Amino acid sequence: MLTERFHGKVTMPASILRNRSRDLEKARNSVGAFAGYIWHGGPNGDGIPARVMAEIDQKEAAAERLIGWVQLTIVVFFATLYMIAPRAEGASGESFVPITLTAYFAFTVFRVILSYRVTLPGWYLVLSIIVDVMLLCGLIFSFHLQYMQPAAFYLKAPTMIYLFIFISLRALRFDPRFVLMAGLISVAGWLAMVVYALMQDMGSMHITRNYVDYITSNTILIGAEIDKSLTLLGVTIILSLALYRGRQMLFDSIQHHAAAEDLKLFFAPEVANSITSGDDMPSIGRCETRHAAILFIDVRSFTNTAETLPPNIVMEVLARYQGAALPEILRHNGRIDKFMGDGIMATFGAVHPSETYAADAMRAAASVIEVIGDLESEFHDLGWPVAFKIGAAVASGGVTVGVVGTQQRLEFTVIGNAVNLAAKLENANKLQQTRVLTDQNTYATAREQGYERADLPARDGVTIPGMSHPVDLVVVA
Repeated sequence: MLTERFHGKVTMPASILRNRSRDLEKARNSVGAFAGYIWHGGPNGDGIPARVMAEIDQKEAAAERLIGWVQLTIVVFFATLYMIAPRAEGASGESFVPITLTAYFAFTVFRVILSYRVTLPGWYLVLSIIVDVMLLCGLIFSFHLQYMQPAAFYLKAPTMIYLFIFISLRALRFDPRFVLMAGLISVAGWLAMVVYALMQDMGSMHITRNYVDYITSNTILIGAEIDKSLTLLGVTIILSLALYRGRQMLFDSIQHHAAAEDLKLFFAPEVANSITSGDDMPSIGRCETRHAAILFIDVRSFTNTAETLPPNIVMEVLARYQGAALPEILRHNGRIDKFMGDGIMATFGAVHPSETYAADAMRAAASVIEVIGDLESEFHDLGWPVAFKIGAAVASGGVTVGVVGTQQRLEFTVIGNAVNLAAKLENANKLQQTRVLTDQNTYATAREQGYERADLPARDGVTIPGMSHPVDLVVVA
């Protein structure tokens, strides 16, 4: 495009100005996002459920307790070494090591105790880092007083490498902000000691460029002190970068772990584990055929009664009924396939192969009937106006266990004649005026698998609505 000159100024086309403005805005947003990422120590938890963030907070609190115990172990170790080691030769001044170790021990014990009582706030953690570095730097500083030497003497003390321990300790929390803070405070503390040494009178030589003089006399080699500071800073940056990556992985891992645990609320544990731990994702058509038993349970006159009650009472009654039935089903090795309003469909031997699937289902049906019957007064107290009665039925045979649905919505389910028969038999309880029904084949299989009751009444050749042929029934209850 052409530019125009007006009053000696060059006027840029409006489109170019708009593009430049957008580029500047993007740059500002990128810088702001990066600054926010650094400030929050990586991902800030936006979009992560509060319960998942609570688990992350618990792990970070546990990490702080671990850091405290590690610090306490370190101070006890060095105190023990100090007590059993002989006094260093050449030390004619006052030693500040006992005072420093005692102060640090007291501070660390207080910190450990406090970490078990409350969640340590960020400002306290920063204060703890400052105290750590100040005590160590103060100890190093005291060496030239203890040995009656110029201040440059303490710059050669190997004790400064303990600063790396304080920096690396903060990595146990998986929060890079505190590693950065520990590293920057350590660098600042060391540089302050270098500046102090430079300001002191050491005779005719303060600074040298001769390495031999630096090693053999009380002189300062600026390059050496820069190397130490850059090393502290380099280790800090490397650890921080690793933790920024690690923190993102921690967030993802905990979120995925929480999702995997949540799956167990909707699926049998074996199904949830196959989804979260399997090498491949479940796919449509993947299935297995097994011999299993199906248990159907249904509440009598539920729909008509529920229509006359407030929704909260209906839900409370449902929750109490399902909460009582579920433990009995699980106790007899059953797995909930689905809750269908007031109905329950449970499987035995479908999700996980079993040698006693039919016997387990029969026992579970009788047990649920008994438990729900014992809660009659409780249902009445909850507001259920009529007798709370349930019916159940058990059928067994070959079933197909697998995944159905579409790529957008999958469901793990069980299909087969045993499922259809159990549903029909449960409904037949109303006509037969029974509470629990099964068929003759299922009863025979249960007996072979160790089912105890051998005196159950039979009703041969009964016509069941929805079945194409008569069924030989057995009345369980």
